[in-house]
Amino acid sequence: MKDQLIKAMQRNQLIDMMYMSKSGVVTKRRVKIIKMVNNSFQAFCYTKQAKRTFIIDNVLAAVPVIHKEGMVI
Repeated sequence: MKDQLIKAMQRNQLIDMMYMSKSGVVTKRRVKIIKMVNNSFQAFCYTKQAKRTFIIDNVLAAVPVIHKEGMVI
């Protein structure tokens, strides 16, 4: 998972991810990774409209957001 997140950061890609909080609540987030530090990363969360810190081990799934020409997102 960490390699996938690093690639998204290097490519400046948005990613959709399923994330489990410390309390066990699973949410879907759209984020843009700003920086990675050890076992966590800082990202701008479009769901919350704020910078957030995420723990890599709590990312359940992550896929890059692909914008197709002519689509409205």
